[in-house]
Amino acid sequence: MPYYLLEEEKLRRNLATIRAIAQAAGVEFILAFKAYALWKTFPIFKEYICHTTASSPYEARLAKELFGSDAHTYSPAYEEATFDTILRCSSHVTFNSFSQYERFSHMAAAYSEATKKPISLGLRINPEYSEIETAIYDPCAPGSRFGVLADELADYEAAHPNLWEHLDGFHCHCHCESDATALAHTLMHIEQKFGGWIDRLSWLNLGGGHLVTREGYDHDFLISLLRDFQSRHPSVHLILEPGSAFGWQTGHLVAEVVDIVCHRGIKTAILNVSFTCHMPDCLEMPYHPRVRGAQTIADATDEEIAQPYTYRLGGNSCLSGDYMGYWRFDHALSVGETIILEDMLHYTTVKTTMFNGIHHPDIRLLRRDGSIEVLRRYAYEDYRDRMD
Repeated sequence: MPYYLLEEEKLRRNLATIRAIAQAAGVEFILAFKAYALWKTFPIFKEYICHTTASSPYEARLAKELFGSDAHTYSPAYEEATFDTILRCSSHVTFNSFSQYERFSHMAAAYSEATKKPISLGLRINPEYSEIETAIYDPCAPGSRFGVLADELADYEAAHPNLWEHLDGFHCHCHCESDATALAHTLMHIEQKFGGWIDRLSWLNLGGGHLVTREGYDHDFLISLLRDFQSRHPSVHLILEPGSAFGWQTGHLVAEVVDIVCHRGIKTAILNVSFTCHMPDCLEMPYHPRVRGAQTIADATDEEIAQPYTYRLGGNSCLSGDYMGYWRFDHALSVGETIILEDMLHYTTVKTTMFNGIHHPDIRLLRRDGSIEVLRRYAYEDYRDRMD
């Protein structure tokens, strides 16, 4: 039975690091559900952070109903049929475009007036700058559908001088597993392009992609950078909403070899898990996950592939491309052997599918006392009911 294993001690280590940075820098970190949404662990999170970020009605409900606080919500496009759910479950609502702002800001104002619940409205901006190298993760690529450009904002403001009666904040996201230097460059571009508006804001959300829990991340530089920005803009509350940083290196996926196939000198160990179903970022990003006890060979030569203990790993779906390679082990693999794929909690657990009806791995939690709690066990009925 395959399973994801989240380690409480490692999760708390990340949470403690994030809280320490937030306190030292005088900013707020919130959890992005798009990367981590294991709600049975929310009681642990609530010891360290107070809020979360959502991008859909379901995520907003998760924040309200299971985390216990209203969400900071952003979506590329809201829908009238579900916008009341967004308002009910959110403290902050950010719009991706002026058309969305015009369509829904009045609904938000009416809701706040009727319920006496203040909702802070924001606008996503696009600084037209990013250091993300993988194209599908770059929200600032030319022609991006995300956010408004500085010249568009200037034109809109000129035609709508009452804009700032309702607008409180900016949201900007242009990072992916980035370091503090990338954030420094981003802040420079934000101030260059949007500096004339920043001091009108109550808050600035710098989005996710800040991998502050990665080994070697320069925390002192980040803290100094954020404090310096706030010294220039003391009325602006800074918010960061990483997802990966919370779940980074907190758990792994435990699989089993179910067959070994060899053709034309390529040995493939087929596992009882699937890359496309259970580790989709490995194929999308793409990147080679670390395999415990094996050496990753990123660009294997024919000579390396021919070595007796070099294997490609394959998933158990019918997708032809459901494989990755190569890894060098210190022994010959055999059917029934355990394979542990490291760092498989963030993004992985929220992006899995039941394609092919393949059995979904359990989600388990290794407690600090050494006990293991099964957070979720999947069955045939979970697949069946998705098709109903």
